[in-house]
Amino acid sequence: MKIYTKTGDTGETSLFGGKRVPKDNLRIEAYGTIDELNSLLGVSLTEIKNSEIISVVTRIQNELFNVGADLAAPIKNDEKKSFLKRTGKDDILRLENDIDKFNSALPELKKFILPGGSKGASLLQFARSVCRRAERIVVTLSDGENIGEFPVVYLNRLSDLLFILGRAENQFNRVPEPEWNSR
Repeated sequence: MKIYTKTGDTGETSLFGGKRVPKDNLRIEAYGTIDELNSLLGVSLTEIKNSEIISVVTRIQNELFNVGADLAAPIKNDEKKSFLKRTGKDDILRLENDIDKFNSALPELKKFILPGGSKGASLLQFARSVCRRAERIVVTLSDGENIGEFPVVYLNRLSDLLFILGRAENQFNRVPEPEWNSR
């Protein structure tokens, strides 16, 4: 199987369902940023030392693939059942459970912290900022298209979880969290 199709050589690509759109279409930008986030999480996994965090991040990578596919497949008004797994409430609940679990083991925040510390934690904080960008793009997309109610919520919770996982990775490695000096 050839990896190149030459169908994108004119600056267009296909959504699920075959509709052709320009490669700078907001929907393409949205799921392309999800792909970027997923790739960054893959890089993060090469540096994370905590096996529980590795397990959660690996699961998130699979969920992000679902979110990207969800965004690549426009919702039709008459859609009853799709072959795709649409992002749903269960996905959000898993993220919230992870946030609660990891956060309960962390010291209370009394100051703002800066991204940094261990390499794994720094990469998780970088992933958090890419997730926030993806969320902003998906919010803009949702203003003009029906994307369902959960992709924005998923990304919002995911960015919170990535923040907590970065803190947990620093704690696991006994690396102090860099605090913001507001001078």
